[in-house]
Amino acid sequence: METTVSKSEAPRRGLMERLKSIGPGMVIVASFIGPGTVTTATRAGASFGYALLWAVLFSILATIILQEMSARLGIITQKGLGEAIAEQFSNPVIRYATMTLVIVAITVGSTAYITGDLLGGSTGLSIITGLPQKVIGPILGIIILFLALKGSYKIVEKFMIGLVLIMGVTFFTTMIVVRPNIGEVFQGAFLPSIPVGSIITVIALIGTTVVPYNLFLHAATVNERWKSPDDLKDSRRDSMISILIGGLITAAILITSATVIKGMSVESVADLSLQLEPVLGSWSSAFIGIGFFAAGLSSALAGPLGAAYTISGLLGWKNGMKDKRFKAVFAGITVFGIFSTLTGFEVVSVIIFAQAINGILLPFIAFLLLVIVNNKKRLGGYANNLTQNIIGGVVVIICAGLGIYSLVDAIGAFLG
Repeated sequence: METTVSKSEAPRRGLMERLKSIGPGMVIVASFIGPGTVTTATRAGASFGYALLWAVLFSILATIILQEMSARLGIITQKGLGEAIAEQFSNPVIRYATMTLVIVAITVGSTAYITGDLLGGSTGLSIITGLPQKVIGPILGIIILFLALKGSYKIVEKFMIGLVLIMGVTFFTTMIVVRPNIGEVFQGAFLPSIPVGSIITVIALIGTTVVPYNLFLHAATVNERWKSPDDLKDSRRDSMISILIGGLITAAILITSATVIKGMSVESVADLSLQLEPVLGSWSSAFIGIGFFAAGLSSALAGPLGAAYTISGLLGWKNGMKDKRFKAVFAGITVFGIFSTLTGFEVVSVIIFAQAINGILLPFIAFLLLVIVNNKKRLGGYANNLTQNIIGGVVVIICAGLGIYSLVDAIGAFLG
């Protein structure tokens, strides 16, 4: 049932209270900074130097815009994006067709992502410990399964914030140590260029940041933290600060790679650690291993979490992580990921498949979100204004282009 909401003024808050608002946005960051992002940023820097930093900047701005709309929807309606989609269409054929498409695509995409994330996380830990990936991967999956099934949302949130901090410290420290050319860094960030052969890398940099299930995840998780329209400022601050930190982590990876191994072929982030040995010595493998491990673990936790929130919202399950059906979805996707790590799948092949699903779903979900946040019966005075629609529309159009290119590239890779 739709309700009309009017605007109200939020009370002023102190600095410590503002810092305490950081939370749901960090979950989104933990989700999109995964092995795919680390590897893509590494390859971008190695192949094109600092030239594609602007693509990282754009992807962060696009993510902030879409995630703000998603979080605003969640706070004002106290419902998730899945519930909003289910209620948006009165025609039962359109409603159930849309719901089915979203459920199938999100489930398939999440299972592909968690497989790649567990393999990536185990790669990082393997670099540090020397243990085989096939041993580490299932162990990581079991840890994730236990954390979600036994812990509350607050525990999961704190765990993911901790992983983001580990990634931040690891990659920022590495970037500082290698001493990049600051002038060239700013040129790459603010003077966009598309070097020959870089278009697919540009798409990949954006596609690994703007993730469809994060829109469902954000709308649902803000309900765990905030209940009133007065909390919108806190939510926006959380989103902006968190996503900017995530963008800086991605940029740090690209900058480090551009500084140290430009012009070299990079098959995985493990190659980066070898090239850093002259700078970091025996610590190079540990630094990259820890960062890759944290990226894989955090993203592997977010994938099934996003799928569970999506499906529970679409099907009207009300109790979030406390619902047995929610836990069943989470467990099913995680168990699939655990078994997949034992089959010998290639990480790159899994990521290509996940990008294909992302390419199909992203523009569709972004368009649905834009339509829903224009529903004044649902959001009242908090619906999109003209400026927000123009900016959001541009992002949706670019997402559509991104989706088409990603899909074509993925199909070409499979056929090739």
